[in-house]
Amino acid sequence: MSKYINIVKLSVGTETVEDLEDWQQMRAAATDGLHRHVTRMWPKRGEEILNGGSIYWVIKGIIQARQPILRLDEVTGQDGIRRCAIVMKPGLILTQHALKRPFQGWRYLTHADAPADLPAGKSHEEPLPAELSAALAEIGVR
Repeated sequence: MSKYINIVKLSVGTETVEDLEDWQQMRAAATDGLHRHVTRMWPKRGEEILNGGSIYWVIKGIIQARQPILRLDEVTGQDGIRRCAIVMKPGLILTQHALKRPFQGWRYLTHADAPADLPAGKSHEEPLPAELSAALAEIGVR
């Protein structure tokens, strides 16, 4: 197995996975169609991220989806500060729900600690309400 590391990031302002997907589609339409998340900090473990890592999205305190990371692009903000654009493969992959306490920025997430992807047949089912999913994750039921 290749050595890689993932990133976990809060999806601030979204209520559902569909909200995140809609927001990303709107932003990607204005560029080359790829999804990007721009962050102030450049990952020190960039090589490991690019070796198969994904960004895991936390929505309402629960990791609910991921996106494979394609590359890290350098961008300069309007303020002249160098930033990192995390370029992701379009489309979200639903994962088993896992609780995640609030944090700022992003954090590394090992492969061993990352929630598993939902089986293909489960990804089209109606998701559980966030409160119920959080309660189940809290007692260890996935």
